[in-house]
Amino acid sequence: MDWTTCSSSCIKLYLCSNPEDSVLERRALRENVFPKLREHCRHTQGLDLRVIDPFESSDPSRWPDEKTRQELIKECRETSAGPFLLGLIGHQYGTASLPSQVEVSEFHLLLQEGQQAGVSTQELERVYQRDENSIPPSYCLRPAHTCCPQQAELQEQEETETKAKEELKKVIQTTVSLCVENSLMTPEKARSYYRSALDSDLRFALENRPDGDIIRRCLVYIHRVINAKGQRLTRSKNALQLEAPTLELGPAPSDQQLLSELCDSFLPDLISSSQLLVYTTATECDRRHGYTTARRRGYAECLCQQVNADLLGLIDRVKVLETSEDFLQRDVWAREQAEQDELCDIMSRSYDITRQEEEKVRVYVKESKPQRPLVVTGGPCTGKTVLLAHCAQNMKSWLPDSDPVVITYFCNLSTSPSPKHLLSSLCYQIAAKYKSRTSLEPNSDPKDSKWDQNTDFMSPHQESTTEEQACDQDLRTPACLDLYDTITPDVCLSELKGRFLSLVSLMPSTEQPLILILVGLDRVENNFVLEIIKSLPMPAPPSIKLIFSFSRTQILQGPSQQRSPSSCTSEHSEEESGYECLKLGPVDRKECSKMLASLLRSSGRRVTSGQQVLVNQALTSCCLMLYTRLLKAHTALWHSDSDVTESSLPDSVHSSISALLDHLEEKHGLSIVARALSYLTLSRTGLTEAELADLLCSDDAVQSVYFQQQSSLSSGPALQIDVERLLLDLKEFLLRRTVGGSKVLFWVSRHFKLVAARKYLWSPELKRELHSVMVDYFSGQWSYGNSNQVPFKQKTDTIKKGSSLDNSQPFIFTSGQVNLRKVLELPHHLQESNKWEELESGLLLSLGFHQAMIQAGLLRDLVAMLESEQASFCFLKERAILASVLKLCACFLQSSPLQLPTLMESSLVPYLEEFPALKRYVTEIREGRKERGCGLGVLLSPAPTSVPSVQGLKHDAETEGVSVTGAAGAECGVVVEVADDGTAWVWKGSGCEVVKLSLRSEQEDVSFAGVKSSGQFVLLPTSCNKLFLWAVTGPQVFLQVKDPLTTESGQRKTQKLKGFVATQKKLLMWWEEETFVSVFDVSSDTSTHLQCQGCVTCLVCSSDGVYVYCGQEEGKVSIFDTEHSHLLGTCSNSHNNTVVSIILCENKMELACVDRTGNVTLWGMVTKSEPPRLIKEILTEGESDNILNTDYSDRHNTLLVCHSHQVTLWDTCDWELWDQFLAPQGRAFTQALLSQDSHLFLALLEDCPLVLVWRVSTGDCVLSLETNKQPHSLLRTASDVLCVAEDCCLTAWDSAMIEAAGTLPKMSFAVKKVAAEGTRECFYTTDGSEVVWRWKFKTKLPHAYFIHDGPVQKLCLSPDDTHLVTLSGGEIYIWQTETGQNILRIRGSRATDILITPNSLLGVSISDRYLSRVWKLSHGSIVCSINLYLSEAQVSPENTFLIGLRHGDLLAASLWTGSISKRFSCVMSSEHVVAFSTLSQHPDFVLVIVASGALYTWKVAEETVCSHFQLPHTLQCQPQDFQMSFDGSYALLSTENEALNLLDLSQVRLCSIKAEGPVIKACLDETGSYVAYISCPRSLDESCVCSLHVKPVLTVVRLADGERIGSVFLHKSPSFLAVCKQQFAFVGFEDGSVGVYSIFDVMIDGEEPFGCRENVKGPVKQCPFDRAPFSWLPLDAPNIKWP
Repeated sequence: MDWTTCSSSCIKLYLCSNPEDSVLERRALRENVFPKLREHCRHTQGLDLRVIDPFESSDPSRWPDEKTRQELIKECRETSAGPFLLGLIGHQYGTASLPSQVEVSEFHLLLQEGQQAGVSTQELERVYQRDENSIPPSYCLRPAHTCCPQQAELQEQEETETKAKEELKKVIQTTVSLCVENSLMTPEKARSYYRSALDSDLRFALENRPDGDIIRRCLVYIHRVINAKGQRLTRSKNALQLEAPTLELGPAPSDQQLLSELCDSFLPDLISSSQLLVYTTATECDRRHGYTTARRRGYAECLCQQVNADLLGLIDRVKVLETSEDFLQRDVWAREQAEQDELCDIMSRSYDITRQEEEKVRVYVKESKPQRPLVVTGGPCTGKTVLLAHCAQNMKSWLPDSDPVVITYFCNLSTSPSPKHLLSSLCYQIAAKYKSRTSLEPNSDPKDSKWDQNTDFMSPHQESTTEEQACDQDLRTPACLDLYDTITPDVCLSELKGRFLSLVSLMPSTEQPLILILVGLDRVENNFVLEIIKSLPMPAPPSIKLIFSFSRTQILQGPSQQRSPSSCTSEHSEEESGYECLKLGPVDRKECSKMLASLLRSSGRRVTSGQQVLVNQALTSCCLMLYTRLLKAHTALWHSDSDVTESSLPDSVHSSISALLDHLEEKHGLSIVARALSYLTLSRTGLTEAELADLLCSDDAVQSVYFQQQSSLSSGPALQIDVERLLLDLKEFLLRRTVGGSKVLFWVSRHFKLVAARKYLWSPELKRELHSVMVDYFSGQWSYGNSNQVPFKQKTDTIKKGSSLDNSQPFIFTSGQVNLRKVLELPHHLQESNKWEELESGLLLSLGFHQAMIQAGLLRDLVAMLESEQASFCFLKERAILASVLKLCACFLQSSPLQLPTLMESSLVPYLEEFPALKRYVTEIREGRKERGCGLGVLLSPAPTSVPSVQGLKHDAETEGVSVTGAAGAECGVVVEVADDGTAWVWKGSGCEVVKLSLRSEQEDVSFAGVKSSGQFVLLPTSCNKLFLWAVTGPQVFLQVKDPLTTESGQRKTQKLKGFVATQKKLLMWWEEETFVSVFDVSSDTSTHLQCQGCVTCLVCSSDGVYVYCGQEEGKVSIFDTEHSHLLGTCSNSHNNTVVSIILCENKMELACVDRTGNVTLWGMVTKSEPPRLIKEILTEGESDNILNTDYSDRHNTLLVCHSHQVTLWDTCDWELWDQFLAPQGRAFTQALLSQDSHLFLALLEDCPLVLVWRVSTGDCVLSLETNKQPHSLLRTASDVLCVAEDCCLTAWDSAMIEAAGTLPKMSFAVKKVAAEGTRECFYTTDGSEVVWRWKFKTKLPHAYFIHDGPVQKLCLSPDDTHLVTLSGGEIYIWQTETGQNILRIRGSRATDILITPNSLLGVSISDRYLSRVWKLSHGSIVCSINLYLSEAQVSPENTFLIGLRHGDLLAASLWTGSISKRFSCVMSSEHVVAFSTLSQHPDFVLVIVASGALYTWKVAEETVCSHFQLPHTLQCQPQDFQMSFDGSYALLSTENEALNLLDLSQVRLCSIKAEGPVIKACLDETGSYVAYISCPRSLDESCVCSLHVKPVLTVVRLADGERIGSVFLHKSPSFLAVCKQQFAFVGFEDGSVGVYSIFDVMIDGEEPFGCRENVKGPVKQCPFDRAPFSWLPLDAPNIKWP
């Protein structure tokens, strides 16, 4: 085996030593080396480390015998991913142990020679007993008695046993020596009786082994101690070797001779032959003191250092299979496919008996005619899984003329038994296997393949085509396969089922038939199996073979089936059932007997003829293969003299498992067995050996038993060796499989879990307690148990000595690999232990967990967990928001999972005030940035264009092809939809699924005809002319309402229910074209009528329910007293238009009526019982059509009236028309609603799949909420806004999120410029309008508006931050930034640009056609005028010159005289200057670049020029891109060819930074530390339509080393980019919003930017319109006029 590339997930190291001579060394390694090595393995390789020290216990009675040690060595050799043996050889050889087993002939020989020589063999005969069950027959050492003596007797008993063992060893060695002397035994054989445990173990591990098992897999350390006992050794090493014993010198070698033979002969031979790593150290001791404790400790320290270094070297060379990030971590479906293939191989190995049913399966597969699916059924443990796994392994040999695609899925062994997971995995496997087959066809050239080998079959961004299009293509072309690659996180079961059926129908062919084997389908959740099977093609074509297995055959019996496969006893019944049934039963007893004999023989055991009779009787009662394996475990314990009876063997599988566990309890102890079985049973995916050992070695129940024994037996805590011995006894039933890249233990049959649960997990409280322990373990918060039975200090001191508990549990290791064990297990145990708060806050709202899940390819599982329905969760909305954002970013995150923090921060920042729980999530993102030492954070989020939904619900297959006819929502959030097929669906709020409403009346299913809501009530009319009332806040009980439209003859009118209003006791209903209102008393079940003069169109009740106001056609309103059914009065509008809405203002005693054209009539009410009086009538002007709907907010005194062409808003305080909003050109409104705080309104448009949001104050459309289909209607509940689509899908948004996003400030037009103060307090923005905004970093909101009389063309901030200078309408405005006062307004400048000198004293107005002026900033007086226009002008750092270009020449004008006093000239070149820059830190110089690419420095004062170098012809300086840092260290030359070209003047070199796509904007940091750029990345996949793959990206790069600091996705088009020296990047956008991003970089500035620091107290939540900025007005007229 090539161990350097191993599929194991654990390094298992056997520590071989002499127990008496290595106590200190082994303890030092356990405490100082192994824990660090384990952490190193976990964090760098994703491997675990286990060290098996057979002599770890201080109690010799707990040391394993030689046979067990050999099994441990073999186990380590076979399962370790790297080195498996660590040998420690000291100066003591060690004592030989009694042989545990001696063959009969050899034992008789020893007895014979001993008795002839007069040696007493009586004790030998007493201790060893003959065992005919052993192969070959042998004498076995009797087990020691396990009684519990009293403390007083303990020491005496130990001494007696030790003396007896020594005497017995002397007898055996004496008789062996006699046999050798008499040539009755070879010296080689005799050596085995003298060898110590150290020698025996090393020889077993190394002798006669292939080089692959030794090279770099074994380490041996030899420590030679001279004068160990105070006697100087006078012999040299060579002399010692000469005196080394040979086999011929003597029959009884001494310990020193055996040690020398091991060190000087055996190991050196392996060094030369197998490159065994052996390190030898010699220590010479003082002859007076010998080998002291101090010297031993010194050697132990050196040994620890050497072992640590050597093992690190070996471990770092290990390359574990399938641990690459692309395959293991992110491709979850490929990982599961490999796991399922491995399971098939594992289960097929248990096929020990050839069954007749195998031939039937083979005949079914080879059949060339269309066939029905083959269903394999049978009772528990009949071998269905093993049979189908074996058949799957033989499919290719059964079909030699084709290349079958065999897909085997073990649903009963899957870690995710959900239907979605099953179908997704099957879709992937079918597509992947057919794709790989086609790409490997002999006639295909891989270079011509159109496939990307790295394509993610489940990537959610690839476009799909229709099934009809796919059918026209070659079935094995990439286009056809890629058709089914699109599986998004929110895919519904009906879509998955459709894709699965299409794959099954399209992919198979005669040359490549599909053989689909699904094992244990009855274990899939929700009984979804029946739908899948019914949808499959029946009978299937010859190229498709479908084989299923079930334990519960009745699951296949659906409503349309009268028979199940269990009743398929004849050909006729099979045809009726639609399946071919193959029922498995018990195996033939003789075959089971042969299997048992074979199993016993493989372990060196058998049963006697008398015992065979009992075995046959047991097999007669139960002929199952699992039962036979269990019989082997029982009978292997028998000896020839064992007293066995008929009751000795259990008669069933469960009783056999229970008896096996009883035996293990007796052998290992109840506590360790019970806990081991419990932990394995409670785990979700199984446990690795290291995890199980950690849990057991620190479990309270296990430790308490060992500590109790410690006081009487000198024993210690449960150790690794105890766990390993238990696993050895369970190895036949506890198999290893790969889950998430780790080898975990799993039961060969689920019945072990059933028995263990019944036997050890007897109460829910105990289960929760153990789940809590596993939570502590997998969360890394290990508390070393909670038991109080053992003193805490004693317990922790003991535990800390072990190496297994120092086990950190990060989500992601330092190597970047995901801790999949934690990801898979921790959520399960948190849920099962009812730790809902920890599950929600610690995982579901944790960035670390999200990052790990996404890197592991478990994005769909993460979304499902976030959307799960759980009443114990508190943050439903927060989880829904996170799930929504993840779904929107799913495509991008699958290809770039490390971008998660950036995406989430930019998406969540706008909503942090509304959802404080999300602040912890964002804080975690920012803390992670600090830990990394660099990053780009969001300080001010730009106004978003959309809002993530908190619920996006798709209906399943039952609603395909149906349309919604009505929808209504109760105030509490319950929504009811009614479809055109008469079905009704209910959604009860965030975190809940849509549930079909089932109602039966008179033994028939009710078909619904509509739905209406009022308050907390929902009224459902049916197609059978019945009405059902449901109080949604109570239980789901429906009250049938007496139908008021039923005539005396019993017939019912067919009018449609128009609406209803619910009061505390009564229900008021009205119908289309009916002139009455029906009042139904819920308590008395009686109904009365209120008769009106015209057809009732609307209705409103008083708050006490006594008075009713009925709007009617022809503009009338009737007022009734409901208690007496009296008409109190009538009023009408002047135009007799139909009343569509009535607004009752009881506090003001007013009644407002809105007619169908939008006119408002206001009535005053003296008393409620008197007729109202007309106050005023307001008529709308312009075009008027019928109202579509109205919406009234009593709290905000706002009325919305929606027409098709406009939306009108009324102020109901004074009943004045507030504003009108016209529909977009060519569009028409269909519905509109007010937002939660009435600052926005939402509207639907015809043929528009979006919900559009307008801001009332500005009239701008600020948001577009995305829906999947054409919206049908909008609903508003207490906290959400819901959109019901035409196809019954439902999308919900949080009202507070809409309000927050819609009210975020943004300017009217595209941002032109941003200027920031050096104090990090404020910055200024302009969009070219009349207003300049001043923002505060602290509040992240506009603080003040600088108002101008015209559009602002230019903005400039003085370097000392005291003055803001703007240019508007040819006039110059000078503002004091502190007070906002406009101190100067200058007319006559005719300027096109303005500058301020570095000393903040002078201003320069530049004009392209007139004089440019230099003036004093404080009072506006002109200093001088400059006649020539200088373009791209800059003020020199020393405030003396204005330097600029004119016709390609570079000129310098004096700021004091205005004359052109300096001109750049070069004798060598007369070319035009293309770019230049002043240098703040070198004020006398100007850097100049000419057209040829030559670079110069110009000393302006002296007019001297220095030539530096020539730019290459391939790199030209672009004037529009040219920028220079203030210190002159870097210059940005161009942004061509998707790269930024820079000049590093400090090292005189050219640098190129490759961008992700075309560069839109770039900006060089003033300090020369960073360059920021915005690019449009190119998608690697041309078929990708994901929006994030084409969005602009802001990236910041550190110039010193080219390291990327971070990047942020921009969700809209940028218009401006700037980077200030305060480490902020400002981005202005085309829609007027502004984004500010903080640059955190410890390499430049270790402090966090001011604006990113968390506000401890938190901002005070305010309405955006209650925090209006100051408006600072300009001077009424210019106070300075220039000539």
